[in-house]
Amino acid sequence: MTSSTNGNAPTVPAWVQDAVFYQIFPERFANADPRLDPPDVRAWDSPPARDGFLGGDLAGIVQHLDHVVDLGANALYLTPIFAAGTNHRYDANDYFTVDPRLGDLGSFRELLQEAHSRGVRVVLDAVLNHCGVGHSAFQDVVARGAESPYVNWFYVEDLPVVTKPVPNYRTCSGCWYLPKWNVHNPQVRKHHLDVARYWLEQGIDGWRLDVPYFVPMPFWRQFRRVVKDTNPEAYIVAEEWRSPTQWLAGDTADGTMNYTLRDLVLGFTADRKHDAKVLAAGMNDLREQIPHHARTAMLNLLGSHDTERLITRHGDDAVATRLALALLVTAPGAPMIYYGDEIGMAGDNDPGCRAGMVWDTDRWDTETLQWLTGLLALRAKLPALRHGTDDYPYAVGDVVVRRRTVDGDTVLVAVNRGPVDADVPRSVIGNHEPVQAWPVDGRRTPADEPLRVPARSAVIWTTEHSA
Repeated sequence: MTSSTNGNAPTVPAWVQDAVFYQIFPERFANADPRLDPPDVRAWDSPPARDGFLGGDLAGIVQHLDHVVDLGANALYLTPIFAAGTNHRYDANDYFTVDPRLGDLGSFRELLQEAHSRGVRVVLDAVLNHCGVGHSAFQDVVARGAESPYVNWFYVEDLPVVTKPVPNYRTCSGCWYLPKWNVHNPQVRKHHLDVARYWLEQGIDGWRLDVPYFVPMPFWRQFRRVVKDTNPEAYIVAEEWRSPTQWLAGDTADGTMNYTLRDLVLGFTADRKHDAKVLAAGMNDLREQIPHHARTAMLNLLGSHDTERLITRHGDDAVATRLALALLVTAPGAPMIYYGDEIGMAGDNDPGCRAGMVWDTDRWDTETLQWLTGLLALRAKLPALRHGTDDYPYAVGDVVVRRRTVDGDTVLVAVNRGPVDADVPRSVIGNHEPVQAWPVDGRRTPADEPLRVPARSAVIWTTEHSA
């Protein structure tokens, strides 16, 4: 499966259908090179704040790549790494330079080499709707006004430039320190496309598009052509909180961040505003919105740097959290784990979800870690969980059953959020004696036994050939 269309049906990178992503917020993952720390660096376990630095760096990611691999992930999505003024770095000052507090180009090349040697792909964040107020082009407009050659690189509505209390230029979401690029300007488009090409030539495996809905679609079509011409197997995934449809025609993104799936799953496991029937209907509707070619390229998530932590969303209910993870890992598309969710890190939305990664294993929720690691291993083992069709043959009350089938092999994923054991009809798996693959591997369920799902648990069965 390749990424070019060539007049045929659109396709997506072949590797994505087998991918498991791990999202890292670089400033908060690990500090392995204190020489890069800013003078006012804070203690690693300081309460997360919107400002300030804890000293996370690229060397810290390299140092802990084995944790990512041991979990079962084989792809990284890194939030921005370019020179910027904030800890989140969505305010780039130079798109061609690694932020010195993270390292340098050599550090990044080492990260790519170490990741690729472990079979781990690396996707970067393309923040092309806006830059930081410290970007040299914007600062030239501030200094020189109408005489600046960059005056039309931004939407400056009056001169001289005024940043506070109300900026007289367009921004991202009203943030004065995020001036909006004028992507209608051919010079700006060239800058952006040069950025895309440069980092692909360094060896990255794709781009995540930040707030792409604020940028004209013709630009993203041009962006895709440049990306795919540079690396046909590069993955392009768009941030999208609503329906993904507009990004999946094959001319812009390969897939989207699947926040709709997140809403459905958490509505069932955390908020409990959906019963199983509503969850199944919602998943069916979502599937029909996604063209067939793009279904394996959706980036499925339950948490990110823009949401509260998974355990926090579940009211500190670790069991309910694990049920949500079971629904995530077994869904069509590539699952993504936000750093720390695998060990039970808690926190409200930004900045609470951006604490320093906990590396003291005594503070880990090892049961959740083992649960997720086991699920990801099962996903890697069973082709149906990566490539299979998806339907919901049973959805009643607190019990939902997902059925995935490929090449005659069937996998059933039953989740029971309720307080009592439940039996699933044998008809959902046809004329088979299913083998339990989770949580007890290898136990055959005789024809005279029900498919039992204990209270507040998940059970996964396979047909004999899959086992």
